[in-house]
Amino acid sequence: MMGAGKTTVGRLLARRRGWSYVDSDAQIVDRTGRTVREIFEADGEAAFRRLESEVLRDAFDGDGRVVVSVAGGAVLDLENRRMIREGGAIVWLRAPVEVLASRVTSGDHRPLLQDDPEETLRRLYAEREPLYQELADVTVDVSSATPDAIVDQIEAALA
Repeated sequence: MMGAGKTTVGRLLARRRGWSYVDSDAQIVDRTGRTVREIFEADGEAAFRRLESEVLRDAFDGDGRVVVSVAGGAVLDLENRRMIREGGAIVWLRAPVEVLASRVTSGDHRPLLQDDPEETLRRLYAEREPLYQELADVTVDVSSATPDAIVDQIEAALA
């Protein structure tokens, strides 16, 4: 979910392991030269989700070891879930909605949070939580731990 720390934790985990790092949202921005908000506004959410699937496919098809920070909504697509499942160990960075809401703001990279961020996060969480649970090999509570401590927990769980 937005605000869970996927980018921060993913980068740190990749650096510790000496692996490559891919952030699916950043890859979309790099490919299109547009912000996530611009894509949503001009082309709609469906177009964004297609781009999301493309960058995931490329991330998982690449050579070498990689940590992929997958955008929270990618799990809504069955094919994406298959790719994620086959891509390796899956870590769900979980936090209560109140914590997530305190960490996020609406902005160019968060078009879904325009009106009421906490209520939107509640709705999205309710929709996505069963899918996260289904996919996760490891679940780490990220409510109060530092990024280093979170990565320590991930490393221990994957050992």
